[in-house]
Amino acid sequence: MIEDQIVNDQLKEGDQAPSTNQLVQFYKINHATVSKGINQLVEEDILFKKRGVGMFVMEGAKKKLIQKRKESFMDNYVIGLVQEAEKLKVSEQEIFDLIKQAKRRIQS
Repeated sequence: MIEDQIVNDQLKEGDQAPSTNQLVQFYKINHATVSKGINQLVEEDILFKKRGVGMFVMEGAKKKLIQKRKESFMDNYVIGLVQEAEKLKVSEQEIFDLIKQAKRRIQS
């Protein structure tokens, strides 16, 4: 959710992120789980800690997250799509056309 907020510009670089306590109360999840997620974002240089102040969005965080998600998109969706297209003998042009049709459906 913090990642989504950064990618969607709800949290910008330098902004203060919600505290662990705020996240625990809002999402009704275990404090240890929230802390683990926050620490992971710190390790990935998405957030940084200011002792006694809170957590803040690191410079370049949005770019890192978008790159990470693009790689995940490739692994989770595109490779499977291409493999299935090869099985069905769908050409690249047909794949592009199908993607365009899907975008039109989503936008209408």
